Amino acid sequence: MKKYIDAFTDAFLGTLDWTWNSIVFEVPFYANYFWGLILISLVVWGLEIAFPWRKNQAVFRQDFWLDGFYMFFNFFIFSIVIEGVYQVLKLSFTQINITEKSLALVDISGWAPAVQLLVFFIVLDFVQWLTHIFLHKYPFLWKFHKVHHSVKQMGFASHLRYHWMENILYKPLKTFGVMLLGGFEPQQAFIVHFITIAIGHINHANIKITWGPLKYVFNNPVMHLYHHASEVPQGRRGVNYAISLSLWDYLFKTNYIPEESGDVALGFEGDATFPKSFIGQNTYGFKKDQ
Repeated sequence: MKKYIDAFTDAFLGTLDWTWNSIVFEVPFYANYFWGLILISLVVWGLEIAFPWRKNQAVFRQDFWLDGFYMFFNFFIFSIVIEGVYQVLKLSFTQINITEKSLALVDISGWAPAVQLLVFFIVLDFVQWLTHIFLHKYPFLWKFHKVHHSVKQMGFASHLRYHWMENILYKPLKTFGVMLLGGFEPQQAFIVHFITIAIGHINHANIKITWGPLKYVFNNPVMHLYHHASEVPQGRRGVNYAISLSLWDYLFKTNYIPEESGDVALGFEGDATFPKSFIGQNTYGFKKDQ
């Protein structure tokens, strides 16, 4: 039991220490997730202000500050709390001989760094795309994912408005994806991290970018706006599940972009009674008959 307690404590304190060191600039800027998130947010928000897609949307749009709080809660506060649990689970799996190498389909550690990063990015994005479908398909998971879809006006910070239970699901599946690569996570993984944050912020922002022919590869604000539309084509539970790469939606026929005006109602059926507060939204999914 002591080794589990130690694993939890070490991970919790280590994450707390790393976060504090990031805040006070004792972590190299290229790997500083705290200030990196702030910088990316300010740049994308600046684009929203300078080149707004929906002209009538306020700079401080509906739920701007709530989404800002979600950003820091999900990325830092909750991560500090939950990291110890992940380490305990990792230790438990090790005890039954399930390690980072045991599920490997391919070992990419000897490949060129650029290729490693590309494969790492593609595999993790596919895992997240598939996980996103689960969040829509299964009612138990959808109750939690409703938090993200309760956004009524899109902006960069709505990217990280999601229920903390999604972290519980995404992190193990992303870890599983890494294990398929021989448990290898490249030292340059922070590059992938910042790229995905930037793409996610842009996709939720009040700016119109489609990337031209590259729209079939990369997700974009027009495509993702229709993922948040309150009405989807009949017979579908969702469309445009892409995280960073839209190609999965085009390959598996879950793409849907009927027009590009940006004038579309957001939300989901029954969202008028959905809680408006952070606490209400984060307890909603645990209640019966929701």
